[in-house]
Amino acid sequence: MQIGSILSEAVGRYLDLTTDQMKLTASNLANIDTPGYKTQGIDFASAFSGAIKSLGDDASTVSTPQVSDVQGLVARGDGNNVSMDRESLDLAKEQLQFRTGVEFLKHEYSRTMSAIHADAK
Repeated sequence: MQIGSILSEAVGRYLDLTTDQMKLTASNLANIDTPGYKTQGIDFASAFSGAIKSLGDDASTVSTPQVSDVQGLVARGDGNNVSMDRESLDLAKEQLQFRTGVEFLKHEYSRTMSAIHADAK
């Protein structure tokens, strides 16, 4: 018996992608002093679009997002292009995305619980 809905599955995938973004941001920050390191990221919009298209598929078949070097950043003399300001801003944005996803999921499960309790009355 499935308790979740397509919406809760979509929000779950949204949270997974946001978590992947946070991990990349943390990796970028961890490598801020590594010579030659290039900032990595994912195209969230296209990754989420692909995740939405695969709704209803087995979760184990959902592809992981494509990680690539972020283009257009200024490299320092050692070849590293990680910017503390950019990564801090990205992390704040990702935290807000995650909180938003959690609130959507809480709302969805709250609706499900209300429907279950309505039948009990």
